[in-house]
Amino acid sequence: MIDELPYDFSRRRLTVLVRVGGTTMVVTKGAVEEVLGCCDLDQQARTAAHEQFTALSARGVRVLAVATRHVAEPPPAVLEPVHESGLVLAGFLCFSDPPKPDAGAALAELAALGVSTKLVTGDNRYAAAHAAAAVGLDTAEIVTGAAMARLMDDELTAVAVRAAVFAEVEPLQKERIVRALRAGGHTVGYLGDGINDAPALRLADVGISVDSAVDIAKHTASVVLLDKDLGVLGEGIRQGRRVFANTLKYVQVTISANFGNMVSMAVAAVVLPFLPLLPRQILLLNFLSDIPGTTIAADNVDREAVSDPHGWDVARLRRFMITFGLISSAFDIATFVVLRVGFDAGAELFRTGWFLESTATELVVMLVLRTRRPWYRSRPGTALLASSLAVAAITVAIPFSPLADSLGLTAPTPSLVAALAAITVLYVAATELAKRFFDSARDRSSVPVRKRLDGPPAGTKGRLPGGDGTFDSHRSAPIGVIDEP
Repeated sequence: MIDELPYDFSRRRLTVLVRVGGTTMVVTKGAVEEVLGCCDLDQQARTAAHEQFTALSARGVRVLAVATRHVAEPPPAVLEPVHESGLVLAGFLCFSDPPKPDAGAALAELAALGVSTKLVTGDNRYAAAHAAAAVGLDTAEIVTGAAMARLMDDELTAVAVRAAVFAEVEPLQKERIVRALRAGGHTVGYLGDGINDAPALRLADVGISVDSAVDIAKHTASVVLLDKDLGVLGEGIRQGRRVFANTLKYVQVTISANFGNMVSMAVAAVVLPFLPLLPRQILLLNFLSDIPGTTIAADNVDREAVSDPHGWDVARLRRFMITFGLISSAFDIATFVVLRVGFDAGAELFRTGWFLESTATELVVMLVLRTRRPWYRSRPGTALLASSLAVAAITVAIPFSPLADSLGLTAPTPSLVAALAAITVLYVAATELAKRFFDSARDRSSVPVRKRLDGPPAGTKGRLPGGDGTFDSHRSAPIGVIDEP
């Protein structure tokens, strides 16, 4: 070889200057339309070549064109783009690169999780349509890179959300698609394994690559997959949503309980002639009530909490804290009245009664507020249920144990225990009723907000339907994109 013009994404071809025997030749290989543009062909030959290319591509065959030209002696020392002209078409190189057999099922699984998928590829529109149809994607609208180049940013945002297949795109257009989806309010994840994927990986909310990718792609990505399988993403999404749901449970219950305790303690400090709880009693209460909280990570998650994407809503958390915190305070105050008026409780008996009621209500509220369903229709995790029952038994036993004196507690009468149990049951009923109104009001007033979700990888060339991808988890229009380089 004498010289080379390397492949680039604007020319989409590679050209070499070689000596074969005693003849010097220019040999060009690359995308069919770009190579045909360098050839001297009459209209009939050009039409025939294009028809053959279209037919092969429509069957899912990847096609490259090869063209040559003899160079007069002496040959040029340096090959330049001007030498890529007057070529003679030598033929096509055809490659079979089918999607993995389970790719369609994996994308259907992602769709069931609220992630729709799009295909973005540098291949021609015919091969893109075949690949998209093979994995069950909608091929009604195919957007080419040339069409994208004519769109303003706001127009591309609408197209990026609507269209399912993007073909003949240039590397920087991948980044533009990611930016357009984000501009439309979507959270985007992008999977890529090539050098040209780095800008999109960096721009995406979640950059995903594979272990066999080039170093820059792996270093730019937030997540590197060791298993090049679309099914991995489905399981990852489910696990991520379970973790998020359980984290949200803990946050909601904890902030509402703490807010309620703060209000109750403030009221008690004003109306009582003694401290409502001693410091050691508060520490013990917090310790006991936090034990079930340590098991919440392994709690069962309702099916609907996994099937749809969810995200942080600080305004809702604030409303949740105030609503259920005040309900807790209302029942604390009711307990104060029962203890002081109904049982004429002094300091020690009052502290015992409120200690029992506070611990019991914190235990049951976790079981009620852990689900949007009625609490009795959502089975808690074994560890959560077992620890809650164990802590409840320990709490009731403490005032009757030898530890009672050192903790400042006294044995309550059976009638007081029954009264506290009745208050706890009423608290469960009130919290369950408020939960239903709270969630129904939220559903009526909610608007789509940006959510975060791991998106589907497009896998690796020859192994998965594409080489990189983006996804979006917006609740109103979840989107995913697979790219074939």
